[in-house]
Amino acid sequence: MIQSSELILNPDGSVYHLNLKPEHIARDIIFVGDQNRVEKITKSFDSIEFSQQKREFKTQTGLYKGKRITVMSTGIGPDNIDIVMNELDALVNIDLETRQPKTELTSLNIIRIGTSGSLQEDIPVDSFVMSKFGLGLDNMLRSYLLDEVSNPELEAAFVNHTNWDLRKGTPYVISCSEKLEKIIESDQMHKGITATAGGFYGPQGRVLRLNIQDEALNSKMDTFEFESNKITNLEMETAAIYGLGKLLGHECLSLNAIIANRASGTFSEDPYKAVDELIAYTLDKLSK
Repeated sequence: MIQSSELILNPDGSVYHLNLKPEHIARDIIFVGDQNRVEKITKSFDSIEFSQQKREFKTQTGLYKGKRITVMSTGIGPDNIDIVMNELDALVNIDLETRQPKTELTSLNIIRIGTSGSLQEDIPVDSFVMSKFGLGLDNMLRSYLLDEVSNPELEAAFVNHTNWDLRKGTPYVISCSEKLEKIIESDQMHKGITATAGGFYGPQGRVLRLNIQDEALNSKMDTFEFESNKITNLEMETAAIYGLGKLLGHECLSLNAIIANRASGTFSEDPYKAVDELIAYTLDKLSK
């Protein structure tokens, strides 16, 4: 039995942070970072059956063209993803009354819709990126046993190319769900490696008043290539989603609307339009 200190439940029996019960979520789930983006998606739904918010975690479940979908805000960063992925898995794969893992496990389909900055000049603002791989620079996933799901060859190539300081931890690489990739892919999508950082400023090479450990890291990432895959963009969630998804048996895919190009220094004139177009595209693909 899983102890109450390990799987914390609220007085009403819901999981602690998300404040959800098993019946509140669909098997197809869309992640967004910003809680205000949840309703940008669900405003297109035919109906909404459930709505809940606790802290930054906002959840709505409803029907879109007859398909039951949950939209959930995760907040920012790998630490939040650790909470969201583990509690979602508990909702479908642990009996919350007996606190025992179920014998028959459920696999969720999880698609992240985010915004990001491109690292490659040929991936312009207002374009879409599908993350073929998540490259974790954050070290959170190293708390788990990753060897069976990670890509040691790509990891080693990145460490060597960037002369990575291992005092920051060893980067990890996880691939996306091939099932969801086939459902979502199109000629509109750029594909490549999405780097996941553990912070927004120093970990992504931004300098305000503090010097950073490797001022050349972004330019090194720009030039990294492994089996024709380049690092397309830099954000804060994808690799953590892919890693926990693979370990827990869920299908995960990350999509980003590119609103900035770090290589050219440009920013979208209408970032909301790019996000809306990616939302519409994803809903259409999921509903079919």
